[in-house]
Amino acid sequence: MNTNTETGGGSSLSRRDFLALSTGAAVFLSAGIPFGKLVGSAQAAGGHVLPALPYPEHALEPYISARTLGFHHGKHHKGYIDNLNKLISNTEFADLSLEKIITATAGKPDKIAIFNNAAQSWNHTFYWQCLKPNGGGEPPAALKKQIEASFGSMEACKKDLATAAMTQFGSGWAWLVRDGQKLRVIKTANADTPLERGMKPLLVIDVWEHAYYLDYQNRRADYVSAVLEKIINWDFAEKNLPA
Repeated sequence: MNTNTETGGGSSLSRRDFLALSTGAAVFLSAGIPFGKLVGSAQAAGGHVLPALPYPEHALEPYISARTLGFHHGKHHKGYIDNLNKLISNTEFADLSLEKIITATAGKPDKIAIFNNAAQSWNHTFYWQCLKPNGGGEPPAALKKQIEASFGSMEACKKDLATAAMTQFGSGWAWLVRDGQKLRVIKTANADTPLERGMKPLLVIDVWEHAYYLDYQNRRADYVSAVLEKIINWDFAEKNLPA
């Protein structure tokens, strides 16, 4: 499985560092935050701010441990936001939303560090909402109808998501997106997002190693299966459907 360190304008963490770090991140709680206010980190006078998790750190156990969630949110996600704030301070990007920073810097080699940290900040905020305690099961009717129209069945959609997550070489993401009038599954590497391609993200599975290694080691397939069957948030995906 991927053993890349993370880069992009800030400190990098090797797997050894990852396993050695303490996991005493603070518990973040929030409830009832509308989609539009959650995706894209909150902005304050000092820059972007780490959004709170929408559930306690232990809420996804036994499928994702509090140790993994605390480290993933409190170290990795926070690191991207902290790095971004340093990179955009006193620049034309300082007062822009994450979405605008992503679209303004995508594909520009001289802005790659800003893009990576902005996109990873956005991706992670979106990912937390894609999970919930007692998730899985059947999606709401409107989403299920569109899934069946695009994939033929729910099982076919989940199979495509699992395949994308498993075949993404190294670090990246497996997405359910709206592309024109149809739903599709795509995968992106590293920090890349569907936003760059003009697609509407509905759902994502994080397949960077830090998302699962403490709990599953190299068993990415077991992590992906647990997400899809036990903690995926189909309600959130439905809210992201275009009107």
